[in-house]
Amino acid sequence: MNRVVHPIEQESFRRLRARLDTSHFPPLTRAVVERVVHSAADLDYATDLVIDEGVLEKAHRALHEGAPVVVDVEMVAAGITRRETVCRLRDARSGPGLTRSAHAIRLAYEEVGPGALWVIGCAPTALEELLTLDASPALVIGLPVGFVGAAESKAALRESGLPAVSNVSEKGGSAVAAAALNALLYTTASPAERSNTSEETS
Repeated sequence: MNRVVHPIEQESFRRLRARLDTSHFPPLTRAVVERVVHSAADLDYATDLVIDEGVLEKAHRALHEGAPVVVDVEMVAAGITRRETVCRLRDARSGPGLTRSAHAIRLAYEEVGPGALWVIGCAPTALEELLTLDASPALVIGLPVGFVGAAESKAALRESGLPAVSNVSEKGGSAVAAAALNALLYTTASPAERSNTSEETS
């Protein structure tokens, strides 16, 4: 079923594109940048985000083939509107050297195993914990927010070589992390799939 876009959202994106030229971005990168900027009304995300189109294409394929989506907090889950997610924060417990958010990531990995898409928008310690696991993710959307550990955890994500969407600054949050995932969900066909379809039907 195609997603019905509300007129207010249409007008919001029209105004966004009037103020920010995103035409130079490749398709999936553009989708992510625009939806993140839209979710925060923050044009600076256009230069703050770190994204690779090839990574997004592979993640898009995995997502639409049914790969699990794991989130760090319920607020991220609430923002992802077209897919069930896994969030184990309610079951998690803190302990010596282990935050509740980090324990939730361990529990989620035990549940879903490798190949999931991970969406982290709140706790830097959740992202740090994920980097210690052999999770073989399809994608890590690492956009935790905060003055302590957020920028550092995102830098560590980029250094890890894992397929990722991140940003350089301390800002982030549940809304922008969910928006990045939604951009991939709402794009029903990848650029390669659209190209193949047009070749087959031409």
